[in-house]
Amino acid sequence: MGNKESFIMSKRELDIMNVLWESEDSLIASEIPGIKPEISLNTVQSVLRQLLKKKFVKVAKIVQSGTVLSRSFAPAISPDEYALTYVKTAIYPFQQFVSKELLFELLVENAENPDELIHKLKDYIVKRHG
Repeated sequence: MGNKESFIMSKRELDIMNVLWESEDSLIASEIPGIKPEISLNTVQSVLRQLLKKKFVKVAKIVQSGTVLSRSFAPAISPDEYALTYVKTAIYPFQQFVSKELLFELLVENAENPDELIHKLKDYIVKRHG
């Protein structure tokens, strides 16, 4: 995951990663359209190859699927790890144009529970600067 372009996921890649992140177990390609019917099996297979190349997914195990052996895929990166690296590689370089304060404001204003986020940020600041 070296350069910025190789780290940013397309919409389809994110769709498939979200399915894998939400799954309790690894999935074979043919199971993903059953969970996300708007994505065809051909698209799933193509996107999984891209995700493997980018090292976002890994082959978790080889499983029997009907009469054939199939690869079962699992995330190789957590949603938090992806989000943090995405911010560092895709958003943070814009700090000369967008202030850190504005980024924090956007995070708080768009948080599911802004008060909880503010409390966590306060705790982090106290812990960090005691």
